[in-house]
Amino acid sequence: MNPFPVQISPEQAAQELLDYNTKVVQGLQALNNLTEDEIQVGCSEKEEVYREDKLVLYRFKSLVEQPFETPLLIVYALVNRPYMADLQENRSLIRNLLKLGLDVYLIDWGYPGREDRWLTLDDYINGYIDNCVDEVCRRHGLEHINLLGICQGGVFSMCYTALHPEKIKNLVTMVAPVDFHVDGSLLNTWTCGTGPRQMEPDLMVEALGNIPGDFMNFGFLMLKPFQLNLQKYAALANIMHDEAKLTNFLRMEKWIFDSPDQAGEAWRDFIKQFYQGNKLVKGEVQIGGQTVNLKNITQPVLNVYAEQDHLVPPASSMALEDLVGSNDYTAQSFPTGHIGMYVSGKVQRDLPPTIADWLKER
Repeated sequence: MNPFPVQISPEQAAQELLDYNTKVVQGLQALNNLTEDEIQVGCSEKEEVYREDKLVLYRFKSLVEQPFETPLLIVYALVNRPYMADLQENRSLIRNLLKLGLDVYLIDWGYPGREDRWLTLDDYINGYIDNCVDEVCRRHGLEHINLLGICQGGVFSMCYTALHPEKIKNLVTMVAPVDFHVDGSLLNTWTCGTGPRQMEPDLMVEALGNIPGDFMNFGFLMLKPFQLNLQKYAALANIMHDEAKLTNFLRMEKWIFDSPDQAGEAWRDFIKQFYQGNKLVKGEVQIGGQTVNLKNITQPVLNVYAEQDHLVPPASSMALEDLVGSNDYTAQSFPTGHIGMYVSGKVQRDLPPTIADWLKER
């Protein structure tokens, strides 16, 4: 029996190769015509309202005459840049939330330098986030606001809400890990392996100081080496002739490789407490001498996760339900992957109304 039943004649193979080469040439011409100004990211107008060290707090310009009275503060992860939530006009979670009447603020962590090596999780959560929450409350004359934490920023937001429940009215988490030892996560395996495979954060911080963003990015790409390093670039030839599609692709590439270094001490503590120790689900996380008890989160919680997420498996996010003390808990999944939560057209049609309607009801 022939194990390769599909027959391709030499003429067909030659024609396919010619077509592919033609697409590549056309694509290179289109690429040559693009300028750096055309690969812009972040489409929504915003203003700086607070600055501390490398951090900048932005408020986005409202797109409605009378925005919702309780503002929403977005806390993004440290490992990538937050403009993914506002990548381009037709792929922007933030812009869609603004259209739905929300008053949106965003923390931009900036790029840690060598002088930031000793920043701790306490500095980020009880320091920076708390100061930003206070600033938003002050500007609006409120005692509490709504909080949206994305990915690692979701973990930070859970910890912050558990430690400062009086300052948060509603908590929204998005593609945020909770149980770091669930099966099916290559990232968990890479970080929490045993024996010679185990990551040694103490040794890495002692050797490197801050953890290079390129190291983190390489690790993420190696979780799916064929799909993220070969397949997508092979498929690029099929869209390179289309300037609009090529520009969209390059925006994504710009975000993927725009990876800030990680403040060494905070990174070390995060890996050891959350990944290796899985202390969040055990109620043993220590931040600034305080224990993070998720049962302190009694306000309404909306937990949004991706069904095909290879970085944060659904089971990891779903664990939150049994850990919080809230009687008003809502889980909402979307049939996409981790990155698809930001760029999928279907998700961006359905996700922003899910968040906005849920907040307005409360």
